[in-house]
Amino acid sequence: MRNSKFILTLIKMKLSKMMVFRLSFFGAFFVDGTLFLMQLLLYQAIYSQVDTIGGWERGEMIIFIGTFSLINALNMVIFFFGTNDIGVKIKNGDLDHYLTKPVNPLLRLSLENVDPGSIPLIFASIIIILYGVNNLKIVVTPGKFIAYFLFVLLMTLLWYDLMVISRTISFFTISAVNMGLLSDTVLELCMKIPGTLFHGIYKVIFYFILPYGIMSTLPTEFIAGKLSPAGITYGCLIVVLFTAFTLWFWKLGVKNYKSASS
Repeated sequence: MRNSKFILTLIKMKLSKMMVFRLSFFGAFFVDGTLFLMQLLLYQAIYSQVDTIGGWERGEMIIFIGTFSLINALNMVIFFFGTNDIGVKIKNGDLDHYLTKPVNPLLRLSLENVDPGSIPLIFASIIIILYGVNNLKIVVTPGKFIAYFLFVLLMTLLWYDLMVISRTISFFTISAVNMGLLSDTVLELCMKIPGTLFHGIYKVIFYFILPYGIMSTLPTEFIAGKLSPAGITYGCLIVVLFTAFTLWFWKLGVKNYKSASS
């Protein structure tokens, strides 16, 4: 709340800059919408050949796809284009300009490049989720839908935490490219299959060390009525844990930062 005016100013400046070139502004809607349709056709081709995956019915798979698409869209709209370049700014010294300003540098880095181009994808994802709920023929109350979207926001925060952590490594290494590639590979895997398929060491990796596997799985199980109270608690705790670690790791990285002027 203390930084709300600053955040609104950042968003206003970004939108004003985008509207200078209106084709670029509206082009983002077209590009993201096209990518969403391509993903939908891909998943339809895969899942139309089977009735269940990991004990999930078709409706749950549809909700899973829509949920990951929704989290991805929120990510693209809010913080992706800001956090994605953190490693580059650390290496070339541009971070100096953020540390010398009287605002939280991580907050500014995260929100200075909001992009409304994926907003249509948010609504399209919601439609897919509703279709999946209808396919399951379950009754979902307004209260449960609100709780589901709060869960989605938590998973979006977890995605943000993982992005910041992977790029904060640049404070301590010559190059963090391999870490970025690892995160992208794991993310791509977990976007295609539900977390219920992971067992043993793979579940430890994708549910705790790199918890991309829970991002869409837990909200899907929640709205389908299959997530236990222990699962809800775990999802909340893992987000709190990673958020606390992200803030600590960022501060540690800033302390070890060698500026361009040093």
